[in-house]
Amino acid sequence: MDLTYRNADVSDAEVLIDIYNSAFYDDYLRYGQCQGYGRSKENMEQSVIDYPKVIAYEEDKAVGVISTKAEGPGKYYIGCLAVKKECQGRGIGTSLMRYFMDGHPDWNELTLVTPKDNEANIRFYTGRFGFDIVGEEDDGVVTVLLFRLNR
Repeated sequence: MDLTYRNADVSDAEVLIDIYNSAFYDDYLRYGQCQGYGRSKENMEQSVIDYPKVIAYEEDKAVGVISTKAEGPGKYYIGCLAVKKECQGRGIGTSLMRYFMDGHPDWNELTLVTPKDNEANIRFYTGRFGFDIVGEEDDGVVTVLLFRLNR
């Protein structure tokens, strides 16, 4: 797998919407709504400003994205890690995480949330990267687990 990466800007809103809708469609069906699914162009443009994003490309096709936000020196919140459904299971999410971590050598704490009933995500974050589950909360739609990785 040969991926290239590019920082997203607001002109990428429609590309990002396509990735998010593909990646989060099953969550939308499961929960009846999903923050990552069905975003408007204006909402995604604002999201690019608030949560810098890196898009992964395979043969010039956008296949995934990681969205993060600095929360202090060395602390980052991973707002979204999404891979198009038809591209999942091929290491793209792992590659995006590693790209982010390698590109931010100052990181000493990463945090994120994922639905409590999403066993694949839980295995991904705890098994592949060593995140700890440090709590849970109800986000109004679903119970999410809080994850943290310290170095």
